[in-house]
Amino acid sequence: MPANIPNLLTWLRIILIPLFLAIYYVPDTWLSGPGKNMTATALFAFAAITDWLDGYLARSLNQASAFGAFLDPVADKLMVAAALILLVGLQRVDAIIAVVIIGREIAISALREWMAELGQSRNVAVHFLGKVKTGCQMAAILLLLFNGILLGVDTQQVGTVLIYIAALLTLWSMGYYLRRAMPWISGKER
Repeated sequence: MPANIPNLLTWLRIILIPLFLAIYYVPDTWLSGPGKNMTATALFAFAAITDWLDGYLARSLNQASAFGAFLDPVADKLMVAAALILLVGLQRVDAIIAVVIIGREIAISALREWMAELGQSRNVAVHFLGKVKTGCQMAAILLLLFNGILLGVDTQQVGTVLIYIAALLTLWSMGYYLRRAMPWISGKER
């Protein structure tokens, strides 16, 4: 594993997950409910920024590595899954939405790995639709973690709408990737 700045930022995201979750388990005398929400929102936002930053640095410093390319999406999926499970526990996201989003991430990751083994990874490479889904999903999670009024806007209501949109985009993008892989899934391509 190359010990470079992008990989260290990716590891930092993974290390932050238990801290992110632990915020909601500290006594209210240490950190109030709104304080927990603000701290969790800040940590998730920091993780999202490091996700962008590690990719940018890997490219600009010419420090891209196969290990980093593997670890980065794993860190992203772990952080999003942890946030969604937390939000289900806090009753801010419906469990079915979390299952759809997390299930799609697992299925598409497995599909990409399988297609890479077949030498067809370009057929299931990240598509613009997936990027829109990710942006919508990240904004929704941040708003749902904040869970208050921000600039006169109820973040719970806006976050709920966005997480449903993200779930629809999740299903749509999964369909896109499955259609791209269908010739190999059906056995028509060898």
